[in-house]
Amino acid sequence: MQSYDPDQAMTEVRREFGEHGGVTPSIARSATFTVIEPQTMPEIFRGLRGPDKGGCFLYSRHFNPTVDVLARYLAAMEGTEFALCTASGMSAIACTLLQLCRGGDHIVASDTVYGGTHALLKDLFAEMNIRTTFVDPSRIEEFEAAIVPETRVIYTETIGNPTLKAADIPALSRLAHEREIVLVVDNTFTPMMISPARLGADIVVYSMTKFINGASDLIAGAVCAERDFIYRLMDLHTGRVMLLGPTMDPRVAFDILQRLPHLGLRMREHSARAQAIAERLQALNAPVTYPGLTAYAQHTLVEHMVNMGYGYGGMLTLDCRTRERAEQLMAILQNEERFGLIAVSLGYFDTLMSCSGSSTSSEIPPEEQAGMGLSPGLLRIAIGYTGGLEARIGQIERAVRAVGLV
Repeated sequence: MQSYDPDQAMTEVRREFGEHGGVTPSIARSATFTVIEPQTMPEIFRGLRGPDKGGCFLYSRHFNPTVDVLARYLAAMEGTEFALCTASGMSAIACTLLQLCRGGDHIVASDTVYGGTHALLKDLFAEMNIRTTFVDPSRIEEFEAAIVPETRVIYTETIGNPTLKAADIPALSRLAHEREIVLVVDNTFTPMMISPARLGADIVVYSMTKFINGASDLIAGAVCAERDFIYRLMDLHTGRVMLLGPTMDPRVAFDILQRLPHLGLRMREHSARAQAIAERLQALNAPVTYPGLTAYAQHTLVEHMVNMGYGYGGMLTLDCRTRERAEQLMAILQNEERFGLIAVSLGYFDTLMSCSGSSTSSEIPPEEQAGMGLSPGLLRIAIGYTGGLEARIGQIERAVRAVGLV
């Protein structure tokens, strides 16, 4: 386990007061900002001045004071020089990869990624003549074999959605840097639990809609990287975030800022409950997958990557083998047992569950789902922290027995 404590790192910089001395940062809703001296504005447009270069702001599509506070906290949490907030996780991923790649370039990506990411890489990028080769994230040799002279990026999720296959971030970092390739890691499933930048990733992206925000009431994304790359994304002439405009509303940034101090507590509780439920399901011989189980194929790898004290995350899966049985189980869990809610997304305080093959991974053709190990009956469960734990364990035990999984 890693000794790094992202909660402590973030706490050390989380001292931003409101403009009138309030204990919380102010919401800067202004779309545009004034300068005192006329010559300052051309310097901002030339990139000579900015939020960290004289405290100058220009326009909220460029940088915004409230959003900038959130970005600084995220960079501290992740252990990167800088961070940038966007309007969604998909915009963070798309803008990052479009900043790194041009027509004719190549990406090597995990085949176990969110369905929207898969569609972006396979379909939309192909129209831009950016090719992607998908490989098994648990096999470093497949990443190496797929690299060609045009490869610019290795892309993976830390813990894959939805099969929960883990990527060996230190090994991928060594491979990428030996070949002068950029390693981009989506850490949406494992904030605080794993710190990819400290394991060698060059760029870390998030859908903050999920665990980081934690209330399923807003959409947001983030890019954590070196200062130079963030400024490339925000360049007035070529920056993909600046020109494509996935701007975060400062009120959204403020809401997330209020929830960040609780993220460490939430992640520990998500993990503790998921661990207990997974252990009970395993004892029943249910087809459960969870990184915290020693029976999980990559448990040792994940154990070496996790930050001490945060557990193994809030995500587990149950392979019901068929979509029909998965839907039957969800119906019992929601409508009879009140265990959780049938909904996409994750990181909410209530448990959320969905049959991935027919929902969040439905963009991936069935034959490719089979190739990546995604069963049509795979039930993805994001464990919440409401209700008594023993009662929750009893509810899911009765449900899996009712559908014949044990």
